[in-house]
Amino acid sequence: MGMNVSTGGDDEEVISAINTTPLVDVMLVLLIIFLITIPVAIQVVPVRLPEQNNLALETKPENVNLSVTRGGRVYWNQEWLEDDALLARLKETATLQPQPEVHIRGDGGAPYEHIGRVVLACQRAGIAKVGFITEPPPRG
Repeated sequence: MGMNVSTGGDDEEVISAINTTPLVDVMLVLLIIFLITIPVAIQVVPVRLPEQNNLALETKPENVNLSVTRGGRVYWNQEWLEDDALLARLKETATLQPQPEVHIRGDGGAPYEHIGRVVLACQRAGIAKVGFITEPPPRG
């Protein structure tokens, strides 16, 4: 890279040309990088991928929705149940093949004791999948 030093005379002209040497250097580096990486990206092992099948082999039974109120009342879908009847119905449900999931919808103000009683009944009945339904967080 050269440097033009002025000697103080008025006979010098201003050079208004763009120096393209750095541009050419960068383009050559990019060209070399692409030449090296493209063959690596193109090489793949030829394999036959499986095709997608969306056929349902078994129909999934309806999930059991248990609602627990603030006062401790338990509802099976929309039907109110006594504590003894809950365990009996859960035992019947546990014998179904495939076993349905139990979704518990507990009131936010209910003591955990009421919800824990339902979870314990599910455990005693042998229910494999127990989930809790909550409200999604507010957006914004």
